[in-house]
Amino acid sequence: MVFDFLQPVSSSIEEYISTLSNQTLGKKVVLHTQTDFPVLENIALALITVNESRGAAKENEDCNFDRFRKEFYSLYPGNWAVSMADLGTIEAGASIEDTYFLLKKLVEELVKKRIIPIVIGGSQDLTYAMYRAYDNLDQMVNLVAVDNQFDFAKENALPSNSYLSKIIIEEPTNLFNYANLGFQTYYNSQEEIDLIEKMYFEAYRLGEVATNIAVAEPVFRDADLVSIDVTAVQSSFSGNFSQFNPNGFNGKEICSLTRYAGISDKVSAFGIFNFNETAQETVLIAQMAWYFIEGFSFRSNEYPFGSKEKYIKYIVPIEEEELVFYKSNISGRWWIEIPFLTNVNNKLKRITLLPCTNEDYLAACEQEIPERWWKAQRRNIV
Repeated sequence: MVFDFLQPVSSSIEEYISTLSNQTLGKKVVLHTQTDFPVLENIALALITVNESRGAAKENEDCNFDRFRKEFYSLYPGNWAVSMADLGTIEAGASIEDTYFLLKKLVEELVKKRIIPIVIGGSQDLTYAMYRAYDNLDQMVNLVAVDNQFDFAKENALPSNSYLSKIIIEEPTNLFNYANLGFQTYYNSQEEIDLIEKMYFEAYRLGEVATNIAVAEPVFRDADLVSIDVTAVQSSFSGNFSQFNPNGFNGKEICSLTRYAGISDKVSAFGIFNFNETAQETVLIAQMAWYFIEGFSFRSNEYPFGSKEKYIKYIVPIEEEELVFYKSNISGRWWIEIPFLTNVNNKLKRITLLPCTNEDYLAACEQEIPERWWKAQRRNIV
């Protein structure tokens, strides 16, 4: 069984948790120990750490996740009723492809069981393995990456800097949309920026998101898989000075983004990558994971589209189109209808509504077509 390949949490973590207050996260989580594996029947979230950094050329750098677990489990949960298990660690395989395969199978099994994997690990090319987990799940995938680069293939590029090319090119093609939050123009060639536009993907510059963090909420609301590169965080907040980044998200902003990812009813897999084990970064990633879980605890289960009685419908005539908006009576959030062509891939049938904002509705009333709607239409056609 695929779970047999997971290494249990260390005995030192068990001992540490035993010293904590009964109110801490550590006392609320079921652990994969040296003697027991968690019963997954009623589990909603599963933590997995992955000791694989070869995709970022860290050939001999083993990552010890004990410091992260100590920081994470010493935190106090909110008013949550969330069942969570710590499944332990995937150790690096004989080859990087072996690690990919094991992570893919684990994520696939968990998603089938409607358990959201929270993957904390090495290089960001592990996103590719998580994406491949959807190959047998009969659905198209919306991938959202919080990253200062697009990670397209460059000449002699490392896997962590080129995994997106593999996702786009290799069969089977499950990718419906890729959205980047926080890219910094000087880290991306104009050719890459043009390719994002040509493929009708979405990209939001760091300044755009940092100025109005709420712009990211509908992007996450449409995501299946979320991948966060910690190097998108400003070094003064992450403590990572070996990969120095003077600009990036601050601690509050990155935690807001992870909370948006958690609160999305659609996100079914979540990963945080390029963990460098600095004391500062360990605390930050523990808090990012905490905010994802808090967001999850506040999910409203509004997606997929349920009873129309819970929504107000708005029809906006614009040019030769009629744009149909829905506003939730529960959360006040907005969606816009995407009409389908008759010859689209069957996997796309479930994608009928696109999350949007109140500003998109107001712009449509002024005869402006929302850009996200237009790009989704183009992807649907091509």
